[in-house]
Amino acid sequence: MSTIGFALVISTVAEFFPRGISQYLIGGLLIGVGTAVIYLGTGISAGASTFLESTLSYVSKQSRFQQARFLDSRDWRIVFTLSIVAGAAIYALVFQGGIWTTEVSPLRLFAGGILGIFMAIAIGTALLVSAMGVTP
Repeated sequence: MSTIGFALVISTVAEFFPRGISQYLIGGLLIGVGTAVIYLGTGISAGASTFLESTLSYVSKQSRFQQARFLDSRDWRIVFTLSIVAGAAIYALVFQGGIWTTEVSPLRLFAGGILGIFMAIAIGTALLVSAMGVTP
């Protein structure tokens, strides 16, 4: 990639982060360290899809979700996931003066929501297909 092309990519990406990327970088690093500590300490992956499967063990009677690995870890997974959300809320409250403040344009929020919906449907579809016994 040429220097001009790289600068164009950087300036385009910078538009999506008007306050910089450091807070996102720090948050991502903390989540990464947290999941690594959980994995090294317990041998259990602390991912979003595993959280979803463990949570489904509360409401689904399907054998896939009633496996010991989900039943044994579902309580701490919920606490782990809720603590991520609570941590973001506390950070916003303490450092930004309110939980629901944003300078992001409604169009960008809408695009981010669409991407979140896409990922949620993709994860749900993968779990459903897997629960039906279909393997790649």
